[in-house]
Amino acid sequence: MFSCRIEGMTDKFSNSPVPDVVPAELLARLSDAAGALEETGAWPDEQLRWLAEAGVLRWNLPDAFGDARDSLEMTAAYEELAAACLTTTFVLSQRNAACVRLVGSENDELRQRLLPELAEGRMFTTVGISHLTTSRQHLAQPAVRVATDGDELRLSGTVPWVTGAGFADSIVTGGTCEDGTQMLIALPRTAEGVTIAPPPRLLALNASHTTSVQLDDVRVSREFIVAGPVEGVIGRAAASGTGSFTTSALAIGLSRRALSDLETEAERRPDLMEVVSPLRREFETLRTDMYAAIRGDASVAAPDTSSAALRRRANSLVLRMTQAELAASKGAGFVAGHPAERAVREAMFFLVWSCPQPVVAAALREFACLTE
Repeated sequence: MFSCRIEGMTDKFSNSPVPDVVPAELLARLSDAAGALEETGAWPDEQLRWLAEAGVLRWNLPDAFGDARDSLEMTAAYEELAAACLTTTFVLSQRNAACVRLVGSENDELRQRLLPELAEGRMFTTVGISHLTTSRQHLAQPAVRVATDGDELRLSGTVPWVTGAGFADSIVTGGTCEDGTQMLIALPRTAEGVTIAPPPRLLALNASHTTSVQLDDVRVSREFIVAGPVEGVIGRAAASGTGSFTTSALAIGLSRRALSDLETEAERRPDLMEVVSPLRREFETLRTDMYAAIRGDASVAAPDTSSAALRRRANSLVLRMTQAELAASKGAGFVAGHPAERAVREAMFFLVWSCPQPVVAAALREFACLTE
């Protein structure tokens, strides 16, 4: 029987291209609680408290508010955390994505009000901007409309995907103005006209409480503007950070967990090494390429280390790695609650989370065994 163990995992990955970032004790606690979190679907409030106590919530904030870590360290942290508990790490990534927008805002009063509270974990924010990037772009009318009314903003429409919406103090979201420009707004969850839909049952990560938010003529002060109005507010409002490497780092983290379990099983069944060895080589090459790309080290990385190329490779690996874990675990892995069963479901998430069309197309071509 497999067991998802963080103890000993550091030794297995001692040849990492970056040093360990997250305290081992925190990783162990997250790993131990991950199975129950998935089974109950309860909001990971305790896990977020652990992150706050370890200072992790301060890492993507500038020193004026937190304890800034560079892109290399943040990406390594995401990988390590995802190997321990993907759900908690996904929630953290959405909180951090909102913080990135706030850090990059020219609204200093808003920054001064929110960022210190977020750094200490006294507030929780999340992000809902997929309708401005990858989701619902086919619609003739914008998913969320923003109009100005004196000193107020009026928002109407639906924000389709918001993680932890019902637990957030604010939701960094946006909409389109009548002239086609866009705004980002730190929307208070308790504003009149904001309705949080009951979270749908997902294939995995149900404890993230990802759901839609309906906005019915919501009125907020201009003091909540994060960015805009400008054209393409998402591209203009981003601050420096790990950016699009985050999704790949989380996929690599889940691959790391599956590989660790595979190698543990191979210690008892040497015949598995025929499969495990090439998977490990691919895993190590992918990690090396990702961190080389972040460092800008062209002498180490593969010819194509664009974020899209790395995401395609990470998606492919995590799907195959987790299915190998399931196959190696035999019938036991097909039982609900088994680490292999959970890993396979979690891997499916990367086919839909922030997945641009070229990455989707690459996955479909691989499924159909089409060559490049």
